[in-house]
Amino acid sequence: MAQQVSVFEGLSRELMALRIASELEDGTCVNLGIGIPTLVSKWIEGRDIMLQSEIGMLNTGPLAGPDEVDQDLINASCQPVTELPGCCYFSDCESFAMIRGGYMDVAVLGAMQVSEKGDLAGWNNPSRGFPEGIGNIGGSMDLAVGARKVIAAMIHTTTGGDFKIVKQCSYPITAPGVVNLIVSDLAVIEVTEAGLVLKEVALGLTADDVQSVTEPRLIISPDLTEIQL
Repeated sequence: MAQQVSVFEGLSRELMALRIASELEDGTCVNLGIGIPTLVSKWIEGRDIMLQSEIGMLNTGPLAGPDEVDQDLINASCQPVTELPGCCYFSDCESFAMIRGGYMDVAVLGAMQVSEKGDLAGWNNPSRGFPEGIGNIGGSMDLAVGARKVIAAMIHTTTGGDFKIVKQCSYPITAPGVVNLIVSDLAVIEVTEAGLVLKEVALGLTADDVQSVTEPRLIISPDLTEIQL
């Protein structure tokens, strides 16, 4: 049975996306998954970062405003996006050849659970009441194992306050041992061979606060600081 834990107020989804954007280096090719990751596109304007959409679009721009919507230009979440100079289109076959071929420097993926070993569970929610749960693989498995770096973007706990950063995933795993960095509304946590290293905490929170809503024991970085935005 899931452990009920305290609930804290942390960063908005937009500020989580801003923090993730600061992890992306110029000159990289990045794929943004469904949900919170799509917001990252709002924070990289003017930078040399190429976004790839698995549905077959390269060099996508930020989310489209009301006057920019073209229903043929969408991201993986089916949200309207804009084009940047040099934007091009291709089939799913070519898109997944890029992903499976290791051409994605970073994949930013949503997560339902992340384990202390970096296992990612992000495609199926068996707690939603159907025998098979609710979920859609999409390209998440390919991205999780094909990208050189995987950043998990997630709300730290469930709406009921249960752990989502866990010792062992209870949800179906997308890919084992792939997550390098967790950015939640409460903390920035690095996944290392020694364990989960707490590097940053949201304004007003302490390491003990974050530990209380995290199942595995956290290693506190000697340079622990507030989340840098």
